[in-house]
Amino acid sequence: MNPDKIRNVLNILFLILALASIIIYFAARNDFKLFIYVCGAAIFVKLVEFFIRFTNR
Repeated sequence: MNPDKIRNVLNILFLILALASIIIYFAARNDFKLFIYVCGAAIFVKLVEFFIRFTNR
């Protein structure tokens, strides 16, 4: 698969996870662990995309 397509998919996944973490933060205030897990997953996906971007130059 083309690295640009992988980066696009990872960016879309990051945006979905970031939006989900914002919704979870405001909707489920009692379950802060869920927010941390979803936000951490979003950050991990963005870091993977970041490394793909700079290793394929």
